[in-house]
Amino acid sequence: MRSPWGRAPGRRATGSRGSVTAEFAVVMPALFLVLALCLGAVSLLGQQLRLSDAAADAARAAGRGDDGARVLALVARAVPGASLGLERRGEFVCAELSSDASFGPAGFGLRLTASSCALAGGL
Repeated sequence: MRSPWGRAPGRRATGSRGSVTAEFAVVMPALFLVLALCLGAVSLLGQQLRLSDAAADAARAAGRGDDGARVLALVARAVPGASLGLERRGEFVCAELSSDASFGPAGFGLRLTASSCALAGGL
């Protein structure tokens, strides 16, 4: 006796055999891509945080009156490859750092920047 739905009860349909494997093969690369992008975003946030901390340290050191070579060495130790710009704004010394993003091939052209100011002549 035939089932009203086209197949006998208890038997599997043979037309969809292997479809789970095909769906898995399509979903896995997309899942890995999303995971890689999430890990890259966390990496970029960490690099931005290091850049902000180094800018604050550089501004404080320049505000204390440290020479430019020492401030540059401080920045190079914290964030290798970062460029430093110091500027005096009234009674403040401001440091601006920028660095290429270290995510993926050449960081996808992203450039991270951070700036911080400190009172000149401070302790």
